[in-house]
Amino acid sequence: MLVTVDGLPFAGAAVERVPFVGLMCVTGDDFFHFGEELLVCKYMYRCCSQVSVNVSPSVDSSKVLEITAKALKEGEVVAVPTDTLYGLACLAQNSEAIKKVYDMKGRNGKKPLAICVGEIEDIYRYCKVTVPESLLRDLLPGPVTLVLERSETLNEDLNPFTPLVGVRIPDSGFIRQLSQMCGEPLALTSANVSSHRSTVAVHEFRDLWPRLGLVVDGGQIGDRSPQSRLGSTVIDLSVPGKYRIIRPGCALSSTTDVLKLQYNLLQDAAGH
Repeated sequence: MLVTVDGLPFAGAAVERVPFVGLMCVTGDDFFHFGEELLVCKYMYRCCSQVSVNVSPSVDSSKVLEITAKALKEGEVVAVPTDTLYGLACLAQNSEAIKKVYDMKGRNGKKPLAICVGEIEDIYRYCKVTVPESLLRDLLPGPVTLVLERSETLNEDLNPFTPLVGVRIPDSGFIRQLSQMCGEPLALTSANVSSHRSTVAVHEFRDLWPRLGLVVDGGQIGDRSPQSRLGSTVIDLSVPGKYRIIRPGCALSSTTDVLKLQYNLLQDAAGH
């Protein structure tokens, strides 16, 4: 149902009533909380590109997914909670959106972005897999990024300087459903300016809000300790029979145990 709201800076703008807790519209430093029956201001969503949605585990997140998928399909960059950190996401097949991510982070153009998919089966569409499917299922979903050879299906403007790509399936139902709803992988990176610390709460990357199409607030991730900011463990599996640790991350021991003890892979410490 569309209504109008008086008394706000955008009086007369169309809004939609949304049946979940914790949504707020953001205008610079001003926050407008609308109570338990909350209002998404469509003017803010379309024009100001600053809407924050709080995802509560006690409510149906289908509306949040719908709003987030819509923003992504319109070419926006959105901030989302993952199982490790807050991330910036866009559609991996959208070259202009990928450029936005690099620009807003001030990221070196030679540093790759990972992709995020919803199901194990999706990995085979965008990557050339040389490990057993059971290995993928033993590690994913989880706080692990697996680096594999990319397939021709993946956008050639995503990491054009390397034949490899990191792929994630986070242990987050919201992110997995979002990727499935979009029908293609998400390009995913940490929600921070390059060289700044990783973020585990939305206020920690407030400097990026004005350039984002949407901020999805999933609350604080972890305990804000240095350990909670390590991000996913990144492992290169592109060489058959070997693995290489690219970033230790938060799940190194459990990941290498699977690779060595269950699949007899050898560590390639020197790189390749």
